[in-house]
Amino acid sequence: MEEIPLEVQTRNVLKKQKVKSLRRENLIPGVLYGGKRKPVTIQVDRKLFERIRRQHHGEIVFSLSVHDGGKSPARYHAMVREEQHHPVTDKILHVDFIRISLTEKIEAHVPIEAKGEAVGVKRDGGSLEHLLWEMTVSCLPTNIPQKIQVDISGLEINQVIHIKDIQLPEGVVAQHEPDVIVLSVVPPHREEITPAAEAEEGPGEPEVIKEKKPAEEAAGTEEEKSEKQAE
Repeated sequence: MEEIPLEVQTRNVLKKQKVKSLRRENLIPGVLYGGKRKPVTIQVDRKLFERIRRQHHGEIVFSLSVHDGGKSPARYHAMVREEQHHPVTDKILHVDFIRISLTEKIEAHVPIEAKGEAVGVKRDGGSLEHLLWEMTVSCLPTNIPQKIQVDISGLEINQVIHIKDIQLPEGVVAQHEPDVIVLSVVPPHREEITPAAEAEEGPGEPEVIKEKKPAEEAAGTEEEKSEKQAE
């Protein structure tokens, strides 16, 4: 993985109102920590940082130069651990960097990309379900893939691709259970259509036969006797 150079400045502004003023000056407040060293509050040029994020997708290894007044800049390898975004504008409000060693393995999150068109979709009308969009891997920082491509062209209906089916670059190990499903092709959805006539008419109402009460039965018997006498 390519190392991206980035120059940052130490920051003494900590109060909330003054931090807001930094953002108005197109600076992003942040912090650099880890690596058995004390955390350092920093500020990053917004335009520069956002341009790097647009050009390089996924995890990025930064070669940070931390300037502190007239001193010689301290240099570290670092990665972004967390970004805070505005809930409406999605503008970056704060960024956390963590120091790393290029000789020690770390965990990283790598996007998964489906390559090709599944035969079960193209030929049989099925649907592709992309269930896992990002894979957590363990490797050296210099071995982090930009993305993981998965060839789905041979995937038929009811077939799936698991974590264990994906071949990763040498030195890269998935941090998921082997049987986790990444992609699958499901059959086309078919709706049962009820005939219009049945839908309009609805089910027939059953004939209701009422049981005669004892008084009604007695009355009926007397009427039958009278009819016989009249005959």
